[in-house]
Amino acid sequence: MSYKILIINPGSTSTKIGVYEDETQLMEETLRHSTEEIAQYDTIYDQKDFRKTVILDVLKEKGVNLSDINVVVGRGGLLKPIPGGTYATTPELLEDLKIGKQGQHASNLGGILASEIAAEINVPSYIVDPVVVDELQDVARISGHPNFERISIFHALNQKAVAKRYAKETGKAYEDLNLIVVHMGGGVSVGAHKNGAIIDVANALDGDGPFSPERSGGLPSGALMKLCFSGKYTQAEVAKMINGNGGFNAYLGTNDMRDVVKLAEKDDKAKLVMDAFHYQLAKEIGSMAVVLGGKVDQIILTGGIAYNAITQEYFKDTVSFLAPITIYPGEDELLALAQGALRVMTGEEEAKIY
Repeated sequence: MSYKILIINPGSTSTKIGVYEDETQLMEETLRHSTEEIAQYDTIYDQKDFRKTVILDVLKEKGVNLSDINVVVGRGGLLKPIPGGTYATTPELLEDLKIGKQGQHASNLGGILASEIAAEINVPSYIVDPVVVDELQDVARISGHPNFERISIFHALNQKAVAKRYAKETGKAYEDLNLIVVHMGGGVSVGAHKNGAIIDVANALDGDGPFSPERSGGLPSGALMKLCFSGKYTQAEVAKMINGNGGFNAYLGTNDMRDVVKLAEKDDKAKLVMDAFHYQLAKEIGSMAVVLGGKVDQIILTGGIAYNAITQEYFKDTVSFLAPITIYPGEDELLALAQGALRVMTGEEEAKIY
């Protein structure tokens, strides 16, 4: 049988929703929320009823009959560290989304909204591969000082989705492959996938790994320490340097790779920054190849920047000696969420319990 899936993916100023029949998209909408609307609410959780009303109104307007929906899936939020997979929205999971176990973000509402809407129509609800997926091997957690453990926060949903897509397209099991997945969007992350687990990846959220269009990546620690104690910047300002105003934004005043490419055609500084972006990612790919013992079945490039021809050619020239390269440009989070729910509904995977 086929399954109709309602997907809910909340962002800071928008909520993306979609309806899929198995892996076929029937509807997709991005519901924009003005700054004034969001500012009415003191906390992320306080926005729940407002966002739910907007979602239900749009579904009604688009002629979506909720009684036809078989399962509801939401984007996962900042839960405690968990292995990858599709998780049932149990009371424990919902409570940790509500309190923000590792922080407050609009994505915390994904599972909560999915659970509420699903309960009203008596169907199951899930979240899939949240950013806190943690499958690091123990040795990867050691940073160099016991006060600073390396943690796993990255683009788990898209990394897992493209890794499983590659496995399916090649007729292999994800659990039998060694892959390096390179996600390149506003943030970047490079994951070493070994036998179905991401055993090493940088904390892509706040200051680890290569820099990205918006994030500074791993900065020189001594210089960062001196800046923090200089008295010139608040903690919030430093945090924004690391995540938001770092990377391309800091050097070139744009977070759009297309703009960077145009600037690089006529400006030596812009070309150097673009080259450094590629260089740092290539170094990270090399590091992950060592993590996998040099046994790499495929390197996968994904995210919006993977559309860029210069980026594609750079990696073909520099890292293809390690393994063949497959490119899945873009990032289809709604489809990835639908696929996660579908794997459980069809019995391909069992739902995990938080």
